[in-house]
Amino acid sequence: MKLNTFERVLRQGNYAENTVVAYMYAVRDYYSRYSSLEKHNLLEYRELLIQSYSPKTVNLRIQALNKYLETKGKKDLKIKFVKVQEESFLENVISDKEYEYFKDRLRQESDLKCYFAIRYMAGTGARVSELLCLRVEHVRTGFYDICSKGGKVRRIYIPRNLQEETLRWLDRDSGYVFLNRNGKRITSRGLADRLTYYANKYGINKHVVHPHAFRHLYAKKFLERYHDIALLADLMGHKNISTTRIYLRKSKTEQQRLINQIVDW
Repeated sequence: MKLNTFERVLRQGNYAENTVVAYMYAVRDYYSRYSSLEKHNLLEYRELLIQSYSPKTVNLRIQALNKYLETKGKKDLKIKFVKVQEESFLENVISDKEYEYFKDRLRQESDLKCYFAIRYMAGTGARVSELLCLRVEHVRTGFYDICSKGGKVRRIYIPRNLQEETLRWLDRDSGYVFLNRNGKRITSRGLADRLTYYANKYGINKHVVHPHAFRHLYAKKFLERYHDIALLADLMGHKNISTTRIYLRKSKTEQQRLINQIVDW
């Protein structure tokens, strides 16, 4: 199977753009080292990954290769994932105080594109790839549907206050909400770079202003206000509720603050 055929299979399966890119990169990386799909080659490549990358990255590469093997009818060659040690804390979540400060500074900068981008990720739980699909028509409706891999549809709801604020800002009746200077959709990389620029400018930890951090914030605040983890799992698009349980945990900073308050013996 040629790699462009594999890419077509992924796109026909409605895989997210970032997933397609990651899977294609993994398969190309394998073929840059080995000329054929042999069990010993695959196991050697797995060991090479383990020595070079974090367990999460290793498993992403393995997932990509296993999907490729499946499409080639070589399921018997699939390789095992590595065990990921579950963290006892939730990492890289922007605090309420930092979030409010960041919003205020972006408003002062008049960079309303970045302002509304973080508002939507924090207010809807949308992934950055989903955010970039947001259209003016969706804002008017108050929700939009995302078709994930496997054909499952997830609805992303836009809170009324955010909907009304966005419509006051927009100067057009249709098309994508987040555009660049050339009138084309902004890229996830472009948005991430812009957020990092402002994080450095305002003295905020850049690791808590990456796009996914605002999705984390949405999940944590939702559970603080409404203790329904099953509903949150549906809203976040998690296949397994165990994935959502991480948001019941506290960040390292929150753990430290709690310990300082409790332990006085």
